[in-house]
Amino acid sequence: MIPILEKNNNLSWAFTIIVAALIFIISSLQLQPSGIIGPVGIHAILYHLLAFFVLSFLLAISLTKGKNPRLLPLAFLLALAYAVSDEIHQLFVPGRYGSVSDVMIDATGSILAVLIYSILIRYRKINSKRL
Repeated sequence: MIPILEKNNNLSWAFTIIVAALIFIISSLQLQPSGIIGPVGIHAILYHLLAFFVLSFLLAISLTKGKNPRLLPLAFLLALAYAVSDEIHQLFVPGRYGSVSDVMIDATGSILAVLIYSILIRYRKINSKRL
């Protein structure tokens, strides 16, 4: 799937925009306080990690097309800016609030995605030289 997205930049940007829109929609949902702390907190952490991992991975593919790893920091910075704007957006949603810790979790997912994609690009480059 990754090579398809790298070759078809319009498709990779479409998926990137869809993921960003889904994050925005989920952030727009009003939450009722549940009084449950344990598993809900873990689910929220996993959601943030996964959502921003996917967004950053897609941003990395869309920006670099698998060829220009110098643009990978830009993918991270764009995802981080989106994370901050998402938390600001939540300040205006009833039952939601902005959280610096959520931004830090989002940044962690983003860094992981960019690092993994960077490793993938380097691995393919090394293997192509061997052939």
